[in-house]
Amino acid sequence: MAWRGCVLRWARADIISTATRGNRFTLNTQQRCSFRKAAKETKTKKGVIEETGPSHTEPSERLIHKRGVSPPVEPSVAYTHPRSFGRLVKPLVFTIGFTACSFGTAAIWQYESLKSRVQSYFDEERANWLEKLRPQKQGDLRKRINQWWNSLSEGQRTVTGIIAANAVVFCCWRVPSLQRSMIKYFTSNPASKTLCFPMLLSTFSHYSFFHMAANMYVLWSFSSSIVSMLGREQFMAVYVSAGVISTMFSYVCKTASGRLGPSLGASGAIMTVLAAVCTKMPEAKLAIIFLPMYAFSAGNALKAIVAMDTAGLVLGWRYFDHAAHLGGAIFGIWYIMYGHELIWKNREPLVKVWHDLRTKGPGGGGNGGSGPL
Repeated sequence: MAWRGCVLRWARADIISTATRGNRFTLNTQQRCSFRKAAKETKTKKGVIEETGPSHTEPSERLIHKRGVSPPVEPSVAYTHPRSFGRLVKPLVFTIGFTACSFGTAAIWQYESLKSRVQSYFDEERANWLEKLRPQKQGDLRKRINQWWNSLSEGQRTVTGIIAANAVVFCCWRVPSLQRSMIKYFTSNPASKTLCFPMLLSTFSHYSFFHMAANMYVLWSFSSSIVSMLGREQFMAVYVSAGVISTMFSYVCKTASGRLGPSLGASGAIMTVLAAVCTKMPEAKLAIIFLPMYAFSAGNALKAIVAMDTAGLVLGWRYFDHAAHLGGAIFGIWYIMYGHELIWKNREPLVKVWHDLRTKGPGGGGNGGSGPL
């Protein structure tokens, strides 16, 4: 029985590209070696041609560009989708609706928090009294965790949940069976069929550990300042809204320039936090973690960051998603200067409606309730 030589066939898989200072690595590339029996017919099999030809995978699943890092796209995998601003109508409606719902939910959340403070105070006093009667345990892990948690500021406790969510999504990227779902829902791409939900989910998505660590460190560093300025509920509304708004700004700029491609990361929302703090406290001193001897004012830092992202957007730099950064910074500046007055301070009608529903509902205490908090 005659056998021909070894034939190498490459099965091309989806390429997930990540940038670490210009470097790129490829995942899931497989090489198969097999023997083919001498065919009686000279006609080339169609299956071999299809395997050795270029992959027909949808471009939105070929590359992942981080919102913090957008590596240059090679010509062979460049996106060729036509520019269509009509496709952005649905994301725009989603952005407006989601932002309104976020601030409305935050207003109700704050109302419920204020209403439960008195009850919480008595519960804490009772817990402290029981703690004194209960014999103390040495080396109790739960007690140590509680002591650590209580030592954190309100802002640090608030962002701990955000950091945990980002860590969970980061681990999901390491599960091979979830790759298609992660690319579809946790990367934002104006050329994708799924446009709305990734605008929020990609804010909690990081493929590179360094990318996630850098973003979460900045968020942790500014958490105490931003939460003391806005409060826990208002901060959460601003943060999630900033993620959606910065992605919408990125959609518009990518569609206008024709440089379509997926992005991911919390950089847009974190730029809103940074811009809000720098706008509110422009004289505060900041320093780079690796160069603590060089200090500069928050106002100058914000100007430099905005100038760099503007230059990157105009000149077409692809290393970062400068559009998302710039959109987040603009939203943060606008919210501190105008948004707080226009949105948050006009929440009273919604809170009053909620208060009336709570007091007139079952077990709400009838009409004897007090006014809205």
